[in-house]
Amino acid sequence: APAWEWIIVANVLLGINQGLAWSMTVIMKIDLVGPARRGFAMGLNEFAGYLAVAVTALATGYIAQAFGLRPEPFYIGIAVAAVGLGVSVVFVRDTMQHVVREETLRNGDSTGVIPDRPSAFSTFALATWRQLPVLFVRSGLSVREIGLVSFVYPAVWGVLQLWTGGLSDRIGRKWMITAGMIVQGVSLVAIARLTGLSSWLISAALLGVGTAMVYPTLLAVVGDVAHPRWRGSAVGMYRLWRDSGYVAGAVLAGLVADWFGLVHAVTVVAALTLLSGLVVAWRMPETAPRLAGVGGAASS
Repeated sequence: APAWEWIIVANVLLGINQGLAWSMTVIMKIDLVGPARRGFAMGLNEFAGYLAVAVTALATGYIAQAFGLRPEPFYIGIAVAAVGLGVSVVFVRDTMQHVVREETLRNGDSTGVIPDRPSAFSTFALATWRQLPVLFVRSGLSVREIGLVSFVYPAVWGVLQLWTGGLSDRIGRKWMITAGMIVQGVSLVAIARLTGLSSWLISAALLGVGTAMVYPTLLAVVGDVAHPRWRGSAVGMYRLWRDSGYVAGAVLAGLVADWFGLVHAVTVVAALTLLSGLVVAWRMPETAPRLAGVGGAASS
């Protein structure tokens, strides 16, 4: 990229990729497993994705240290995109037949009538209200050390999701999400207030634990409360709000960093994360199918 505008356009294309490819992997796995294993399916999905993020962060850190920031580290991404496209075209099959089967089982046992798909606005309403590298550079870490910290967070996050997603199927969603948000908030406070590679590695690992508790569980909640006929739209609406947090968080953190410094920017994000955990504890009903009767889950 010879100019900053090229970087912006490239990020727009990456965002389109996320909206198309990653959202579909989430929806297809929910389709495949049925109600009882949604948490496990989301854990498996996020494990695969974010373990890959971790390995790539580590590899590109070492490559950048040895050869420079551009273009060698980007060759990994180009190769992965090409292989992923080939595998998707040749091996991936559509999951709509599973959706039709789930609709039949879900509705045939009660009224026998499959409800109409809600409008786009109704789905939006249902899914909406009803139901750190700069800091490390400034502190003197090398590119390789930053790559190591960037590896630890998604690695812990990715691996643990194999366990946390399935655990939410057994013990419920609400308190997994609440605890995970609190752990994330505490970890961010530690990153902001502590110094040194060892402290940041431990904090990054703890941040990964909290994120692993939250990420697959929130996706499973959407699968719990959304009817199969409009589940894809609900997942899309959820991801709209979740991923908009990256945008709002970046702008907020940038403004706070300019006004008060990077440490305060991370602290503000930590406070918002802790507040989110408290809101979940106060407002969210339990939605896991085996526990929904106890927690008063939203009707799907």
